[in-house]
Amino acid sequence: MKNVLQLNASLQGENGQSSKLASEFVNKLQESEAIHLDKVDLNTLNLPHLSAQEMQTWNMVSDSMSPEQTELARYSNTLLEQLEASDIIVVGMPMYNFTIPSTFKAWIDRVARAGRTFSYTSEGPKGHLVGKTVYVFAARGGIYQGTDSDTQTPYLRLVFGLMGITDVNFVYLEGLNMGEEHAQTSWQAARENMFSLMPSDS
Repeated sequence: MKNVLQLNASLQGENGQSSKLASEFVNKLQESEAIHLDKVDLNTLNLPHLSAQEMQTWNMVSDSMSPEQTELARYSNTLLEQLEASDIIVVGMPMYNFTIPSTFKAWIDRVARAGRTFSYTSEGPKGHLVGKTVYVFAARGGIYQGTDSDTQTPYLRLVFGLMGITDVNFVYLEGLNMGEEHAQTSWQAARENMFSLMPSDS
């Protein structure tokens, strides 16, 4: 049984276009094999911006921490346990102002941790989370794939790669605000691409 972590970053929750496409993929996985699904709505999780006080707790001994420090440390530790336990990470990724949602950045800031998910070496950073697969379902109002305006794709490849996850796959659902006909065509193409990415052993 594979452990699947689904991260939805849309402000619209389950109704977001990226969330819907990500859920379709997860449903197809469930139809083909037994999985354990851990679904996280980053919008309702309401993570605060990372602070220096929270970051300091990562190197503290738990027995010496105050209740407030223990609560701050819980943010990162809980998210890390979910990520480390996963075999497959499915991301519903909308584009807001040409970048990733701030809720997803707050998640990244807590799981990309030196000494935990990667280490600095004399040859550069070394990721610890090898062997995992990421599927990013990117929904956009315009068309940005392959252009300089698509800041999401290189960033996500870079930050997951930092943690040792190099198998990062993208399905683009673009032009959703460019008329109903264009949106329908985009959905059809996205579903076709999604099916082509289904794990071969499923």
